[in-house]
Amino acid sequence: MFVDTAKVSLKAGDGGNGAVSFRREIYIPKGGPDGGDGGKGGDIIFKADKDTNTLIDFRFTPILTAENGKNGSGQRSAGRSGKDLIVEVPIGTVVKKDGEILADLIHDGQEAIIAKGGDGGFGNAHFKSSTRQAPIIAEVGEPGEEFEAELELKSMADVGLVGLPNAGKSTFLSVVSNAKPEIADYPFTTITPNLGVATIDGKDLLIADIPGLIEGAAEGKGLGHDFLRHVDRTAVLLHLVDVYNDDAGKAYETIRKELEKYSDLKNRPEIVALTKCEGVDQDIIDMQIASILAKNPDAKVFAISSSAHQGLTELLRELNETIKKRKSTSSKDIRDNGSELSEEPHNDGRDEAVRKEVDDATIPTISLNPKELKTAWKVEKDGDKFVVTGEKIEKFARRTDLNNYASVNRLRDIMKKLGIRAELTTMGAEPDSIISIAGKEFTLVEDY
Repeated sequence: MFVDTAKVSLKAGDGGNGAVSFRREIYIPKGGPDGGDGGKGGDIIFKADKDTNTLIDFRFTPILTAENGKNGSGQRSAGRSGKDLIVEVPIGTVVKKDGEILADLIHDGQEAIIAKGGDGGFGNAHFKSSTRQAPIIAEVGEPGEEFEAELELKSMADVGLVGLPNAGKSTFLSVVSNAKPEIADYPFTTITPNLGVATIDGKDLLIADIPGLIEGAAEGKGLGHDFLRHVDRTAVLLHLVDVYNDDAGKAYETIRKELEKYSDLKNRPEIVALTKCEGVDQDIIDMQIASILAKNPDAKVFAISSSAHQGLTELLRELNETIKKRKSTSSKDIRDNGSELSEEPHNDGRDEAVRKEVDDATIPTISLNPKELKTAWKVEKDGDKFVVTGEKIEKFARRTDLNNYASVNRLRDIMKKLGIRAELTTMGAEPDSIISIAGKEFTLVEDY
Protein backbone atom coordinates (compact mmCIF):
# COMPACT_ATOMS: atom_id res chain seq x y z
CA MET A 1 0.00 0.00 0.00
CA PHE A 2 1.38 3.39 -1.01
CA VAL A 3 1.09 6.09 1.66
CA ASP A 4 2.58 9.54 1.07
CA THR A 5 1.31 11.47 4.09
CA ALA A 6 1.32 10.66 7.78
CA LYS A 7 1.15 12.22 11.21
CA VAL A 8 3.32 10.98 14.05
CA SER A 9 3.71 11.98 17.69
CA LEU A 10 7.32 12.50 18.73
CA LYS A 11 8.72 12.46 22.26
CA ALA A 12 12.46 12.98 22.62
CA GLY A 13 14.17 11.69 25.73
CA ASP A 14 14.14 13.66 28.97
CA GLY A 15 17.47 14.61 30.50
CA GLY A 16 18.55 12.80 33.65
CA ASN A 17 18.55 14.55 37.02
CA GLY A 18 21.73 15.81 38.61
CA ALA A 19 22.67 14.30 41.97
CA VAL A 20 23.15 15.87 45.39
CA SER A 21 26.00 13.98 46.98
CA PHE A 22 28.99 14.65 49.26
CA ARG A 23 32.26 12.78 49.37
CA ARG A 24 32.46 10.75 52.55
CA GLU A 25 35.58 8.65 52.96
CA ILE A 26 37.72 7.65 55.89
CA TYR A 27 40.10 10.41 56.90
CA ILE A 28 38.22 12.79 54.57
CA PRO A 29 35.31 13.99 56.73
CA LYS A 30 34.55 17.02 54.56
CA GLY A 31 35.23 15.87 51.03
CA GLY A 32 32.89 18.37 49.45
CA PRO A 33 30.11 17.98 46.89
CA ASP A 34 30.53 15.22 44.32
CA GLY A 35 27.09 14.85 42.73
CA GLY A 36 27.33 13.97 39.04
CA ASP A 37 25.39 15.42 36.14
CA GLY A 38 22.41 13.73 34.53
CA GLY A 39 22.72 12.30 31.04
CA LYS A 40 21.25 13.96 27.96
CA GLY A 41 17.98 12.59 26.61
CA GLY A 42 18.03 10.84 23.26
CA ASP A 43 17.21 12.77 20.07
CA ILE A 44 14.75 11.59 17.41
CA ILE A 45 16.62 11.57 14.12
CA PHE A 46 15.06 11.01 10.71
CA LYS A 47 17.24 9.38 8.08
CA ALA A 48 16.53 9.13 4.36
CA ASP A 49 16.73 5.53 3.13
CA LYS A 50 16.69 4.52 -0.54
CA ASP A 51 15.15 1.15 0.31
CA THR A 52 12.10 2.70 2.00
CA ASN A 53 9.33 3.70 -0.41
CA THR A 54 6.27 4.62 1.63
CA LEU A 55 5.19 6.19 4.92
CA ILE A 56 2.81 3.35 5.73
CA ASP A 57 4.82 2.24 8.79
CA PHE A 58 3.80 5.42 10.57
CA ARG A 59 0.15 4.37 10.31
CA PHE A 60 0.95 1.44 12.59
CA THR A 61 3.53 3.24 14.78
CA PRO A 62 2.07 6.71 15.32
CA ILE A 63 4.11 7.42 18.46
CA LEU A 64 7.92 7.56 18.48
CA THR A 65 9.82 7.88 21.75
CA ALA A 66 13.56 8.22 22.40
CA GLU A 67 15.30 6.98 25.53
CA ASN A 68 15.60 9.18 28.61
CA GLY A 69 18.97 10.12 30.05
CA LYS A 70 20.03 8.44 33.29
CA ASN A 71 20.39 10.28 36.58
CA GLY A 72 23.77 11.31 37.93
CA SER A 73 25.19 9.81 41.10
CA GLY A 74 27.92 10.29 43.68
CA GLN A 75 31.65 10.41 43.04
CA ARG A 76 30.93 12.79 40.16
CA SER A 77 29.46 9.92 38.14
CA ALA A 78 27.51 11.33 35.21
CA GLY A 79 24.39 9.53 34.06
CA ARG A 80 24.44 7.76 30.70
CA SER A 81 22.90 9.66 27.79
CA GLY A 82 19.74 8.21 26.30
CA LYS A 83 20.05 6.45 22.96
CA ASP A 84 19.00 8.41 19.91
CA LEU A 85 16.07 7.00 17.96
CA ILE A 86 16.93 6.68 14.25
CA VAL A 87 13.83 6.66 12.06
CA GLU A 88 14.23 5.62 8.42
CA VAL A 89 12.01 7.42 5.91
CA PRO A 90 11.86 7.45 2.10
CA ILE A 91 14.06 9.82 0.14
CA GLY A 92 12.01 12.92 -0.56
CA THR A 93 10.31 13.08 2.85
CA VAL A 94 9.43 16.51 4.18
CA VAL A 95 8.94 16.82 7.95
CA LYS A 96 6.78 19.67 9.24
CA LYS A 97 5.66 21.03 12.59
CA ASP A 98 2.56 23.24 12.55
CA GLY A 99 3.11 23.76 8.83
CA GLU A 100 6.75 24.84 9.24
CA ILE A 101 9.35 22.69 7.49
CA LEU A 102 11.82 21.12 9.92
CA ALA A 103 13.66 18.93 7.44
CA ASP A 104 13.66 18.06 3.75
CA LEU A 105 15.49 14.76 3.23
CA ILE A 106 16.51 14.50 -0.42
CA HIS A 107 19.69 12.39 -0.34
CA ASP A 108 20.20 8.78 0.68
CA GLY A 109 21.67 8.67 4.19
CA GLN A 110 20.82 12.32 4.93
CA GLU A 111 19.92 12.82 8.59
CA ALA A 112 18.14 15.54 10.55
CA ILE A 113 17.44 15.93 14.25
CA ILE A 114 13.69 16.43 14.40
CA ALA A 115 13.08 16.37 18.16
CA LYS A 116 15.91 17.22 20.53
CA GLY A 117 16.42 15.41 23.78
CA GLY A 118 16.55 17.43 26.99
CA ASP A 119 19.86 18.31 28.59
CA GLY A 120 20.77 16.55 31.79
CA GLY A 121 20.68 18.52 35.01
CA PHE A 122 23.88 19.54 36.75
CA GLY A 123 24.78 17.79 39.98
CA ASN A 124 25.74 19.73 43.10
CA ALA A 125 29.46 19.35 42.33
CA HIS A 126 28.81 21.91 39.63
CA PHE A 127 27.68 24.60 42.06
CA LYS A 128 30.61 24.73 44.47
CA SER A 129 32.11 28.20 44.73
CA SER A 130 34.13 30.31 47.14
CA THR A 131 30.94 31.38 48.88
CA ARG A 132 29.03 28.11 48.51
CA GLN A 133 31.13 25.32 50.01
CA ALA A 134 28.39 22.74 50.49
CA PRO A 135 25.66 23.33 47.89
CA ILE A 136 22.55 21.20 48.15
CA ILE A 137 21.40 22.33 44.72
CA ALA A 138 21.01 19.96 41.79
CA GLU A 139 19.10 20.50 38.59
CA VAL A 140 16.41 18.24 37.25
CA GLY A 141 16.72 17.03 33.68
CA GLU A 142 15.18 19.13 30.96
CA PRO A 143 12.17 17.58 29.19
CA GLY A 144 12.74 16.42 25.63
CA GLU A 145 10.80 18.05 22.82
CA GLU A 146 7.32 16.64 22.33
CA PHE A 147 5.01 17.45 19.42
CA GLU A 148 3.08 16.07 16.48
CA ALA A 149 4.92 16.07 13.15
CA GLU A 150 3.38 15.98 9.69
CA LEU A 151 5.20 13.92 7.06
CA GLU A 152 4.89 14.34 3.31
CA LEU A 153 6.56 12.23 0.67
CA LYS A 154 7.49 13.98 -2.57
CA SER A 155 8.82 11.76 -5.35
CA MET A 156 12.42 12.43 -6.39
CA ALA A 157 11.95 11.70 -10.09
CA ASP A 158 13.77 13.28 -13.04
CA VAL A 159 10.59 13.37 -15.12
CA GLY A 160 7.05 13.94 -13.92
CA LEU A 161 4.22 12.76 -16.17
CA VAL A 162 1.21 15.05 -16.10
CA GLY A 163 -1.98 15.18 -18.11
CA LEU A 164 -5.70 14.66 -18.00
CA PRO A 165 -7.03 11.24 -16.95
CA ASN A 166 -6.62 8.59 -19.66
CA ALA A 167 -3.94 10.59 -21.51
CA GLY A 168 -1.72 7.50 -21.81
CA LYS A 169 0.72 8.15 -18.96
CA SER A 170 0.69 4.64 -17.52
CA THR A 171 1.04 3.05 -20.96
CA PHE A 172 4.00 5.30 -21.73
CA LEU A 173 5.68 4.43 -18.42
CA SER A 174 5.13 0.70 -18.88
CA VAL A 175 6.69 0.76 -22.37
CA VAL A 176 9.77 2.90 -21.70
CA SER A 177 10.61 1.54 -18.23
CA ASN A 178 10.48 -1.48 -15.97
CA ALA A 179 7.36 -0.24 -14.16
CA LYS A 180 4.14 -2.25 -14.24
CA PRO A 181 1.36 0.22 -13.53
CA GLU A 182 -2.29 -0.70 -13.78
CA ILE A 183 -3.59 0.14 -17.27
CA ALA A 184 -7.19 0.35 -18.45
CA ASP A 185 -9.26 2.44 -20.83
CA TYR A 186 -11.08 4.51 -18.23
CA PRO A 187 -10.24 7.62 -16.20
CA PHE A 188 -8.34 7.47 -12.90
CA THR A 189 -6.84 4.02 -13.44
CA THR A 190 -3.77 5.36 -11.64
CA ILE A 191 -4.60 6.32 -8.07
CA THR A 192 -1.06 6.28 -6.64
CA PRO A 193 2.21 7.57 -8.14
CA ASN A 194 4.22 4.97 -10.05
CA LEU A 195 7.98 5.15 -10.59
CA GLY A 196 9.95 3.63 -13.44
CA VAL A 197 13.47 3.87 -14.87
CA ALA A 198 13.93 4.47 -18.59
CA THR A 199 17.36 4.09 -20.20
CA ILE A 200 18.47 6.16 -23.19
CA ASP A 201 22.02 6.38 -24.56
CA GLY A 202 23.35 4.73 -21.42
CA LYS A 203 21.63 7.21 -19.08
CA ASP A 204 18.89 6.27 -16.62
CA LEU A 205 15.88 8.54 -16.23
CA LEU A 206 13.63 8.16 -13.19
CA ILE A 207 10.06 8.83 -14.31
CA ALA A 208 7.03 9.37 -12.07
CA ASP A 209 3.51 8.69 -13.34
CA ILE A 210 1.27 11.10 -11.44
CA PRO A 211 -2.47 10.37 -11.13
CA GLY A 212 -4.54 12.24 -13.71
CA LEU A 213 -5.35 15.87 -13.01
CA ILE A 214 -8.60 17.65 -13.69
CA GLU A 215 -9.65 21.26 -13.70
CA GLY A 216 -9.65 22.47 -10.10
CA ALA A 217 -7.02 19.94 -8.97
CA ALA A 218 -4.98 22.65 -7.22
CA GLU A 219 -8.05 23.45 -5.12
CA GLY A 220 -8.54 19.82 -4.13
CA LYS A 221 -10.85 18.45 -6.80
CA GLY A 222 -10.39 14.94 -8.12
CA LEU A 223 -7.17 13.14 -7.20
CA GLY A 224 -4.80 15.91 -8.17
CA HIS A 225 -4.59 17.84 -4.92
CA ASP A 226 -3.06 14.87 -3.07
CA PHE A 227 -0.52 14.08 -5.76
CA LEU A 228 0.60 17.39 -7.24
CA ARG A 229 3.36 17.33 -4.61
CA HIS A 230 5.00 14.48 -6.51
CA VAL A 231 5.84 16.71 -9.48
CA ASP A 232 7.18 19.43 -7.21
CA ARG A 233 10.78 18.13 -7.36
CA THR A 234 10.99 16.83 -10.92
CA ALA A 235 13.61 18.33 -13.23
CA VAL A 236 11.25 18.35 -16.21
CA LEU A 237 7.54 17.83 -16.80
CA LEU A 238 6.35 15.59 -19.61
CA HIS A 239 2.86 16.73 -20.46
CA LEU A 240 0.91 14.03 -22.28
CA VAL A 241 -2.10 15.04 -24.38
CA ASP A 242 -4.43 12.54 -26.05
CA VAL A 243 -4.49 13.18 -29.80
CA TYR A 244 -8.17 12.16 -29.80
CA ASN A 245 -9.16 15.19 -27.66
CA ASP A 246 -11.65 17.46 -29.39
CA ASP A 247 -9.25 20.33 -28.72
CA ALA A 248 -5.70 19.37 -27.69
CA GLY A 249 -4.88 23.01 -26.96
CA LYS A 250 -7.75 23.28 -24.48
CA ALA A 251 -6.73 20.03 -22.75
CA TYR A 252 -3.15 21.30 -22.56
CA GLU A 253 -4.27 24.65 -21.15
CA THR A 254 -6.43 23.00 -18.48
CA ILE A 255 -3.46 21.22 -16.93
CA ARG A 256 -1.14 24.20 -17.35
CA LYS A 257 -3.52 26.37 -15.32
CA GLU A 258 -3.53 23.83 -12.49
CA LEU A 259 0.27 23.61 -12.49
CA GLU A 260 0.59 27.40 -12.42
CA LYS A 261 -1.48 27.48 -9.22
CA TYR A 262 0.78 25.00 -7.46
CA SER A 263 4.29 25.86 -6.25
CA ASP A 264 6.73 27.08 -8.91
CA LEU A 265 5.73 24.56 -11.59
CA LYS A 266 4.84 27.36 -13.98
CA ASN A 267 8.53 27.85 -14.81
CA ARG A 268 9.53 24.18 -14.76
CA PRO A 269 11.00 22.90 -18.07
CA GLU A 270 8.27 21.14 -20.02
CA ILE A 271 7.97 18.87 -23.04
CA VAL A 272 4.62 18.02 -24.61
CA ALA A 273 3.79 14.68 -26.23
CA LEU A 274 0.70 13.91 -28.30
CA THR A 275 -0.12 10.30 -27.48
CA LYS A 276 -1.89 7.46 -29.32
CA CYS A 277 -0.81 8.79 -32.71
CA GLU A 278 -0.57 5.37 -34.41
CA GLY A 279 -2.86 5.26 -37.42
CA VAL A 280 -3.86 8.93 -37.09
CA ASP A 281 -3.69 11.10 -40.24
CA GLN A 282 -0.80 13.53 -40.25
CA ASP A 283 -3.23 16.39 -40.93
CA ILE A 284 -5.00 15.71 -37.64
CA ILE A 285 -1.69 15.48 -35.78
CA ASP A 286 -0.53 18.78 -37.28
CA MET A 287 -3.84 20.40 -36.37
CA GLN A 288 -3.57 19.27 -32.74
CA ILE A 289 0.06 20.41 -32.51
CA ALA A 290 -0.96 23.80 -33.90
CA SER A 291 -3.71 23.98 -31.26
CA ILE A 292 -1.14 23.43 -28.49
CA LEU A 293 1.29 25.95 -29.98
CA ALA A 294 -1.52 28.50 -30.10
CA LYS A 295 -1.65 28.25 -26.28
CA ASN A 296 2.15 28.18 -25.86
CA PRO A 297 4.29 29.11 -28.91
CA ASP A 298 7.45 27.98 -27.10
CA ALA A 299 6.22 24.44 -26.41
CA LYS A 300 8.28 21.49 -27.69
CA VAL A 301 5.72 19.01 -29.04
CA PHE A 302 6.38 15.39 -30.02
CA ALA A 303 3.91 13.00 -31.66
CA ILE A 304 4.29 9.51 -30.17
CA SER A 305 2.62 6.14 -29.86
CA SER A 306 3.60 4.12 -26.81
CA SER A 307 1.92 0.91 -27.94
CA ALA A 308 3.51 1.15 -31.42
CA HIS A 309 6.86 2.39 -30.06
CA GLN A 310 6.77 5.45 -32.34
CA GLY A 311 8.77 8.56 -31.50
CA LEU A 312 9.83 7.32 -28.06
CA THR A 313 13.60 7.37 -28.64
CA GLU A 314 13.57 10.98 -29.85
CA LEU A 315 11.37 11.99 -26.91
CA LEU A 316 13.58 10.30 -24.32
CA ARG A 317 16.69 11.93 -25.80
CA GLU A 318 15.07 15.35 -25.56
CA LEU A 319 14.09 14.63 -21.95
CA ASN A 320 17.66 13.58 -21.15
CA GLU A 321 19.12 16.77 -22.65
CA THR A 322 16.61 18.94 -20.80
CA ILE A 323 17.41 17.21 -17.51
CA LYS A 324 21.14 17.74 -17.99
CA LYS A 325 20.62 21.45 -18.67
CA ARG A 326 18.33 21.76 -15.66
CA LYS A 327 20.78 20.04 -13.29
CA SER A 328 23.68 22.08 -14.66
CA THR A 329 21.79 25.31 -13.99
CA SER A 330 20.80 24.17 -10.48
CA SER A 331 24.39 23.28 -9.62
CA LYS A 332 25.57 26.70 -10.79
CA ASP A 333 22.94 28.44 -8.67
CA ILE A 334 24.06 26.51 -5.60
CA ARG A 335 27.71 27.41 -6.26
CA ASP A 336 26.84 31.06 -6.74
CA ASN A 337 24.56 31.32 -3.72
CA GLY A 338 26.39 29.06 -1.31
CA SER A 339 25.37 25.63 -0.10
CA GLU A 340 21.70 24.81 -0.31
CA LEU A 341 21.47 23.76 3.31
CA SER A 342 23.73 24.98 6.07
CA GLU A 343 24.39 23.08 9.23
CA GLU A 344 24.04 25.24 12.32
CA PRO A 345 26.67 24.59 14.98
CA HIS A 346 25.37 22.36 17.72
CA ASN A 347 24.59 24.18 20.94
CA ASP A 348 23.63 22.12 23.95
CA GLY A 349 22.08 25.23 25.47
CA ARG A 350 24.05 25.06 28.70
CA ASP A 351 25.65 28.47 28.09
CA GLU A 352 28.41 27.78 30.60
CA ALA A 353 29.72 31.33 30.87
CA VAL A 354 26.33 32.83 31.66
CA ARG A 355 25.58 30.00 34.12
CA LYS A 356 28.76 30.62 36.06
CA GLU A 357 28.24 34.36 36.22
CA VAL A 358 24.63 34.01 37.32
CA ASP A 359 25.34 31.32 39.89
CA ASP A 360 28.48 32.76 41.44
CA ALA A 361 27.42 35.11 44.21
CA THR A 362 30.73 36.97 44.03
CA ILE A 363 29.89 38.30 40.56
CA PRO A 364 27.25 41.04 40.79
CA THR A 365 26.26 41.16 37.11
CA ILE A 366 26.13 38.87 34.13
CA SER A 367 27.70 39.37 30.70
CA LEU A 368 24.57 40.47 28.84
CA ASN A 369 24.53 44.16 28.00
CA PRO A 370 21.48 46.28 29.00
CA LYS A 371 19.81 45.97 25.58
CA GLU A 372 20.22 42.20 25.59
CA LEU A 373 18.88 42.04 29.14
CA LYS A 374 15.69 43.81 28.17
CA THR A 375 15.06 41.73 25.06
CA ALA A 376 16.09 38.39 26.61
CA TRP A 377 12.83 38.04 28.53
CA LYS A 378 9.29 39.39 28.75
CA VAL A 379 6.77 39.61 31.58
CA GLU A 380 3.01 39.52 31.05
CA LYS A 381 0.16 39.44 33.56
CA ASP A 382 -2.37 36.64 33.11
CA GLY A 383 -5.12 37.01 35.69
CA ASP A 384 -3.50 36.59 39.10
CA LYS A 385 -0.30 35.15 37.61
CA PHE A 386 2.76 36.80 36.15
CA VAL A 387 4.08 34.85 33.17
CA VAL A 388 7.76 35.22 32.32
CA THR A 389 9.04 34.13 28.91
CA GLY A 390 12.51 34.09 27.42
CA GLU A 391 14.82 31.37 26.13
CA LYS A 392 17.46 31.51 28.87
CA ILE A 393 15.20 32.03 31.87
CA GLU A 394 12.85 29.28 30.66
CA LYS A 395 15.75 26.88 30.38
CA PHE A 396 16.80 27.66 33.95
CA ALA A 397 13.20 27.17 35.12
CA ARG A 398 12.76 23.82 33.40
CA ARG A 399 15.82 22.53 35.21
CA THR A 400 14.76 23.82 38.63
CA ASP A 401 13.57 21.28 41.20
CA LEU A 402 10.56 22.95 42.84
CA ASN A 403 10.76 20.48 45.72
CA ASN A 404 14.19 21.80 46.66
CA TYR A 405 13.94 25.22 48.32
CA ALA A 406 17.61 25.98 47.57
CA SER A 407 17.01 25.33 43.87
CA VAL A 408 13.95 27.60 43.81
CA ASN A 409 15.88 30.33 45.63
CA ARG A 410 18.62 30.00 43.04
CA LEU A 411 16.04 30.62 40.33
CA ARG A 412 14.77 33.66 42.22
CA ASP A 413 18.35 34.92 42.46
CA ILE A 414 18.82 34.49 38.72
CA MET A 415 15.62 36.43 38.08
CA LYS A 416 16.91 39.24 40.31
CA LYS A 417 20.23 39.46 38.49
CA LEU A 418 18.52 39.44 35.10
CA GLY A 419 16.27 42.33 36.15
CA ILE A 420 13.10 40.26 36.03
CA ARG A 421 12.27 40.71 39.70
CA ALA A 422 12.44 44.50 39.36
CA GLU A 423 10.08 44.38 36.40
CA LEU A 424 7.66 42.15 38.32
CA THR A 425 7.62 44.61 41.22
CA THR A 426 7.00 47.48 38.82
CA MET A 427 4.03 45.59 37.36
CA GLY A 428 2.51 45.22 40.84
CA ALA A 429 3.68 41.75 41.88
CA GLU A 430 3.46 41.08 45.63
CA PRO A 431 5.67 38.69 47.64
CA ASP A 432 2.98 36.00 47.45
CA SER A 433 2.23 36.53 43.75
CA ILE A 434 2.44 33.42 41.58
CA ILE A 435 5.21 33.50 38.98
CA SER A 436 4.95 31.09 36.02
CA ILE A 437 7.99 30.22 33.88
CA ALA A 438 7.97 27.33 31.42
CA GLY A 439 5.08 25.74 33.30
CA LYS A 440 6.86 25.97 36.67
CA GLU A 441 4.93 28.01 39.26
CA PHE A 442 6.26 29.49 42.51
CA THR A 443 5.90 32.63 44.59
CA LEU A 444 7.99 35.73 44.08
CA VAL A 445 9.47 35.59 47.58
CA GLU A 446 10.08 32.52 49.77
CA ASP A 447 8.90 33.89 53.09
CA TYR A 448 6.12 36.45 53.39
